Amino acid sequence: MAKKSLEDAIGKPKVIYTITLEESQIKALETWCDHHAWEFYSVVYARFAFRGDGVNVVAYQSGKVVIQGKKTESFVTYVLESEITQNPQLGLERVHHPEWFVPHAGMDESGKGDFFGPLVTACVIGDGSMVNAWIQSGLRESKKLGSDLAVFKMEQLIRRTHGVVIEIAFAGMEKYNALYKKFGNLNELLAWFHAKSLDNALKKRWVPEGLLDQFAKGKLVQKYLESTPFNLKQRVRAEEDPVVAAASVVARAEYLRQLKKLSDEAGMLLPKGAGTRVQEVAHILVKNLGQERLGRFAKLHFKTTEKVVNGS
Repeated sequence: MAKKSLEDAIGKPKVIYTITLEESQIKALETWCDHHAWEFYSVVYARFAFRGDGVNVVAYQSGKVVIQGKKTESFVTYVLESEITQNPQLGLERVHHPEWFVPHAGMDESGKGDFFGPLVTACVIGDGSMVNAWIQSGLRESKKLGSDLAVFKMEQLIRRTHGVVIEIAFAGMEKYNALYKKFGNLNELLAWFHAKSLDNALKKRWVPEGLLDQFAKGKLVQKYLESTPFNLKQRVRAEEDPVVAAASVVARAEYLRQLKKLSDEAGMLLPKGAGTRVQEVAHILVKNLGQERLGRFAKLHFKTTEKVVNGS
């Protein structure tokens, strides 16, 4: 999406709306559409899909519901929120969450639980106009995006936002493994990466506060932060804040790019995560390239390394 279209989106009626509903609410929504004689149609992987006057409703097995069309706002306000959820939210973000619209930094990471590929931190600095545009465009944290392609598309939307500040921090795998030995603790190393991306972002645009998706107790990031004074808050589920959600998308997109580069170098697809498939691929990698090369692609402090090296 170009800068102009993002700016034009601010203040325009919402034409797409996404929400996750409980099972009882999903059933109530399906009953409402059916009783109002809406046209049922088929959508791949959808639990149900209906066409109404100026709006389509698609519900997925995960509980996610996508409402789209020129009459989206009317349907959400007068049907979804009035009769189904009984919880008005649309257009009231500034009322419920005024802190989202204050200029601030949002921080998140990706790759922490993945054996292959780097640990990536991202810091995004945004303000009210950006948050408005992102909400209109359906911004969600990376974990709620359905595919890698959706992550990259959302990242491009964020990066093309006028005035946005984005900084990432990570190290190549050999450097990462050396740093882990130096710090001796994953959370300490993660805090150091977060401090780097935040410091670099604040050099481009100073804001007095930021929000971090909490990964440990205590003020670990502040220990390594050069920029002072700075009010860094942290809490679980911080991705509800659109600026933190943007950071989660940017971090995940960079992790995926780096994993692709490592896969090309390895000559095989390196899977995400740390499960059975990852261990199988690691065995093949060691067999093909040698045990000494594993640290070029993987986080050696994972228990997976011991299993691969011992042949279990």
